Amino acid sequence: MARVDLPGEVEVNGTGMNEVAVDLDEMREKILSEPDVILDDRDIMRALIAANEKSLGTNIVDLRGIAMERLESRLDRLEDTHRSVIAAAYDNLAGTNQIHRAILTMLDPVTFEGFLKGLGSDVAAILRVDCIRLVLESPANAEGDVAIRKLGDVLNVVKPGYIQDYVTHGREGAPVRPVTLRQLRPESEGLYGEAANWINSEALLLLDFGEGRQPGMLALGAEDPHQFRPNQATDLLAFFAGVFERQMRRWLS
Repeated sequence: MARVDLPGEVEVNGTGMNEVAVDLDEMREKILSEPDVILDDRDIMRALIAANEKSLGTNIVDLRGIAMERLESRLDRLEDTHRSVIAAAYDNLAGTNQIHRAILTMLDPVTFEGFLKGLGSDVAAILRVDCIRLVLESPANAEGDVAIRKLGDVLNVVKPGYIQDYVTHGREGAPVRPVTLRQLRPESEGLYGEAANWINSEALLLLDFGEGRQPGMLALGAEDPHQFRPNQATDLLAFFAGVFERQMRRWLS
């Protein structure tokens, strides 16, 4: 209910018309001086477009509004892709730093016993795995060798052919990749011992120690079933295996 107090001044619901006019003028000047403020605000732009479509009526199709909606949807997808790429880049950088730290730690020991001990403790902690096993094939039966047992649980000496059978589950002719990632629980305790009861994923890195030497394998076991998945990239683990091979050649020479 409007009430007239003085000539030239009218109040509506307690607000002077002059004050409203002043506010509108200030808003107009603000928009004209900084139009990006409006253009960068999606909520305001949506409200303006909706008001424009409403003023056109129901029998008119605003193609500009439809095009803008499609562009906005495409922009949202691009932003999601951009965030995914950045996240993947950070993950890759973190993984690279992790492998580098593990390699530097692996190069520190001056004895083979210290090398194996560090492999099962410090290196495993850096790689965030729960169990590491170094598997070496040997024609001789070394299972009962006292010297081998003194080197700890990390080293497993097995008969020739064990590595290929373990990687392929005994399937003849099955391809053997340099790095195998899989989600499973080991069928026996032959490799991990008692830890086989809670290992749910593993990375198997094949090792080549040079001509005339039996092959080897580095097994990384994790309790987390999603730690190693077949769809993951293997470049960093392949690099780690290459450095590990060269370090082992020094101990085997």
